[in-house]
Amino acid sequence: MIARIIEESGITTTGIVLIEEHAQRVKPPRMLAVPFFFGNALGEADNPEYQHQVLQATFDLLNRDQGPVLEQLPDDMIPDILMQGSETTNSSEEKGFNAADELTSLRAYYEKWVTSHNGRTAVGASSVPQRRFRGIIRFIEKYINDEETDMKERPEDINVPQFLRHCVNDLKAFYYEARMAQRPNVADRDIHEWFWSETAMGALIMALGQHMSNVDDKETQAVSYGIAR
Repeated sequence: MIARIIEESGITTTGIVLIEEHAQRVKPPRMLAVPFFFGNALGEADNPEYQHQVLQATFDLLNRDQGPVLEQLPDDMIPDILMQGSETTNSSEEKGFNAADELTSLRAYYEKWVTSHNGRTAVGASSVPQRRFRGIIRFIEKYINDEETDMKERPEDINVPQFLRHCVNDLKAFYYEARMAQRPNVADRDIHEWFWSETAMGALIMALGQHMSNVDDKETQAVSYGIAR
């Protein structure tokens, strides 16, 4: 929306979007959709050469004189470290893990992260307090089982599929920040692989993405893209 206002003043704009569905709804003039997680809009940290490539792909959209333009980062620019959930075998079930208890066990680490960063956190897209995240898990489980489900925190102007996407973003941010507090020297790629390969939450989100992709609704299928990545 801000980009459209700036363009009305005669200034050409471009930008990066992490959630492609948001750009599809708002229709900014020129956007590059990237498959990176929150906090890494330009890809892997401490890799300036690659980050400049992402920026160049974004600036290349300035050559488009008509919009809206929404392009995905080319496949050959997506690094191998961004493993998709579907590309791994999750071991949480055989270890007897469940998402609700797992999340509770990580809460102290997440709160430690927030405290050490003066309250800054990537959690907040869903507007559900992190102490209510077990409720999000029940919400997702019922949705996967095709049960009637909703949460009081869901705004009236946001439908269930979009709200699910916000909830998933919050759950992933919670886990990633908890893991960084738990293991301060861990690399980004290791957190990503841990989440999808070892956590019950990763398995739950993969199941959610698969379920949404099978729903006979184009918007739900569009939201399912990128859920498990």
